[in-house]
Parts: sequence; C-alpha cells; structure tokens
Amino acid sequence: MNPAHDTLAVVLAGGLARRMGGGDKPLRMLAGRPLLAHVLERVAPQVAAVVLNANGDPARFAGYGLPVVPDGLPDYPGPLAGVLAALDWAATERLELPWVLSVPGDCPFLPADLAPALHAARQAAGVPLACARSGGQAHPPVGLWPVALRGGLRAALLAGERKIDRWTARFGCAHADWPSAPIDPFFNANAPEDLAEAEALLQAGDGGPIRIGNATTGRTPS
Repeated sequence: MNPAHDTLAVVLAGGLARRMGGGDKPLRMLAGRPLLAHVLERVAPQVAAVVLNANGDPARFAGYGLPVVPDGLPDYPGPLAGVLAALDWAATERLELPWVLSVPGDCPFLPADLAPALHAARQAAGVPLACARSGGQAHPPVGLWPVALRGGLRAALLAGERKIDRWTARFGCAHADWPSAPIDPFFNANAPEDLAEAEALLQAGDGGPIRIGNATTGRTPS
C-alpha cells in the first residue's frame, strides 16, 4: 500500500488552545512561519491530499488552499470529532482514499516517514488502526484510521466517548515506534514556552527530517 495514493491527512486544528491563551495555535509563529506551515511541510509529501479540521470562519486558513472541515458535533468534543470530520469528508469527497492520517496542528517535527510507518505497523499486527509512539509514550492523536470505521466512531462520540485510546482498543491498534532523542518527533507546542523551546531546537539544527530507523509494532490490549 502506498500512502501517497491511498491516504488523506487531516491536521487537527480545532482545539481551543487554552494554554496558548486562546486563538488558533497552528497559526502561532515558529522561526518566522506559522506552526501549521511546518506541519504541512512534513506531512503533505507523504499522502495523497490534506484537509484542515478547524471550527469557525475558514477564511483565516485561506492562504493554505486546503479544504477546511469543521467538527460535525457541537461543543468542541475533542480530537476524535476532528478525526470523524475527516473520515466523513473522505467518504463523500475522496472515495478513492480509504485511510485517514491524523496529526495535531502543533507538532512541527513530525517524522518524514510517518504515514508509511503507521501503515506498516498496522499491517504487521493485523489490526485496523495504528498510532505513533516515541520513547515508550503513545501519541493517540497521531494515528491511522480506516474510513470504514466512521459509523462506529460517530456512535461512540454520540454516546459520550472522548478518549482516543479507549476507543481504538476496541478494534486493535498497532504502534509504530520512534526514538525520543535527540528530539521527540511528536513534540507539541502547547504553551508559549514550548514555542521558545522549538525555536531553540531549530536554531541548534535538531529539527530536521526525522526518520524511523527501526520500527516495532504492538497491539493494544483488548
């Protein structure tokens, strides 16, 4: 399977960014460019298409030339709602893309082979889902999702489910592993001090493309 032919990426930008003082966290500046520009630079070459999951006026993202897909559920129910919005969009707009790769809009150091590594982990484990892990810590919002599960995800959200790894464990979720040093590829800029740290890492030359090296796979317990 070639992710560049089969996979839609969704950048999750629908959060409230409370620790960043509100507003659109992916539009905060890092090294002279918005965080979102760093994320897109890394993820777009790996997939067939990219959409943004964001709520409110989509015009603020017009400069990126990408579809902006809002949550289909009210009251900002979290990243699972953004994933569902992307699954629904793929099912209606891009029927030829049966997979969705989700990434947060505040992760400027994503691996250069994220999509193929997640696909490889899922296939090796024989399960329908995969998420990233670094230094032994799982990152559930960085995941691979089959569009075919969108009905089940919608039902779970409507029933009150908000925890990603609890929902994915129902079906089986493999992990693709990356080292967390010299820099964690899933570093996320949640607060102003995180932006300052990311800036320092970039200036030190530690933020270049990160590749997987040796991936391992695993299945979450059911």
